[in-house]
Amino acid sequence: MDVEIRVPHRGIVVGLMIGALTGGLANVWGMHPGPPPQPEPWLKALVHYLLEPLGRIFLNLLLMTVVPLVFTSLVVGVGRLGGLDRLGQLGVRTLIYFLLTTTCAVCIGLGLVQLVQPGRMLDDTIVSQLQAVYGRQEAVRPAEFGIQQIVQMVPRNPLQAAVEMNMLAIIVFALLFGIGLQRVSLSRRQMLTTVLEAIADVMVAIIGLALWLAPLGVFALIFSTVAQFGFSLLVALGVYVGVVLVGLAVQLLVVFPLLIYFLGRRSPGRFFLQIRLVLLTAFSTSSSNATLPASLRTAQTDLGISPPVAGFVLPLGATMNMNGTALFEGVTVLFLAQVAGVELSWLQQVLVLILCVVTAIGAAGVPGGSIPLLAMVLAAVHVSPDYLFLILGVDRLLDMCRTTVNVTGDLIAAVYVQRFVPALDSISQALPQADIDRSGSGALMPSANDATD
Repeated sequence: MDVEIRVPHRGIVVGLMIGALTGGLANVWGMHPGPPPQPEPWLKALVHYLLEPLGRIFLNLLLMTVVPLVFTSLVVGVGRLGGLDRLGQLGVRTLIYFLLTTTCAVCIGLGLVQLVQPGRMLDDTIVSQLQAVYGRQEAVRPAEFGIQQIVQMVPRNPLQAAVEMNMLAIIVFALLFGIGLQRVSLSRRQMLTTVLEAIADVMVAIIGLALWLAPLGVFALIFSTVAQFGFSLLVALGVYVGVVLVGLAVQLLVVFPLLIYFLGRRSPGRFFLQIRLVLLTAFSTSSSNATLPASLRTAQTDLGISPPVAGFVLPLGATMNMNGTALFEGVTVLFLAQVAGVELSWLQQVLVLILCVVTAIGAAGVPGGSIPLLAMVLAAVHVSPDYLFLILGVDRLLDMCRTTVNVTGDLIAAVYVQRFVPALDSISQALPQADIDRSGSGALMPSANDATD
């Protein structure tokens, strides 16, 4: 990315804490017990005319980037996949590994959130109040998810699909656009790719502007919520955070050691000891992009990965192999659906799984880039994206943890692929010269969509 985004993480945490505290005091002093509970006139005016509008403006700034960001990211991502055929079995093996491990991560997250069901901890009264404020959209029933929905996935009018937030249709159009882009001349393809990357950069800049307002936006949203609904929402939020962290821990400490042992044929304990610097860098920076130099150095010097393999797998993994992000998205979508009182059928949960894998592959490389993607998945299963305000204040901690999982998965992929490389010289020659570090080390330079989550 050409646009640098700095997130005021401390300000967001402070906004969350102050909003929760003052909102709790307002709930004690400004709410009649009911039933149903009713706010005092002063509290109703404060929330309705000031704080709720501020919070919604902040959310709208993020959500306005959903369609162009998803479209451009997926088209550019498909463009990258189009070059994998030049790498033969190396590219295919890497891609299959990415898809399988990301799918495994999402399944872990969905299983945990179904087991614990943090969103079900709210009283029916609070759920009804939330629906009155933020809306309720019923998920498509299994019988309704049939031929008609499959037909609508291929949009007759892509612009209409964008206006209606028909994200499945937008995804299909983006994938077809990317495939078609591979069939035009090289000069036009490069020109259009540059334009699409520039549009993605503009969306990233808008996200950056929105994130500078995040402390005020988070304060306004949390105050409004706690003042009207009490602390029970925060309890459910805390359980949700625990579910995400447990899921990431299972992926990091159970799934990954098995992959290291059986696919990489290495000792898991020694592997984690060798990459400890990378883990610390990923956790502290919350950025796969910022961690990439340390990952390349560790892969070559400590893990014995050849420069061509490290230079191919690690930058590609920073864009496509986002296990932690996919797990986080899956847990978040089901949690918010539970909070909204929307029942998701097993078909809808399969759809969530597929969308989490696809959006993790096309994730924009910016802090907060997961929020527009989450809005897309929520819209696809008919849950209002407005519920995203609940998780904004805790996203910093989860971002640090999921980035650690993402980076670890990339290094394991490099170890795995290294075992199946017969001719390193031919692979090095097959790599696009424009993507190779001019220093001659064979390491790919980070490109426009290298991931930050």
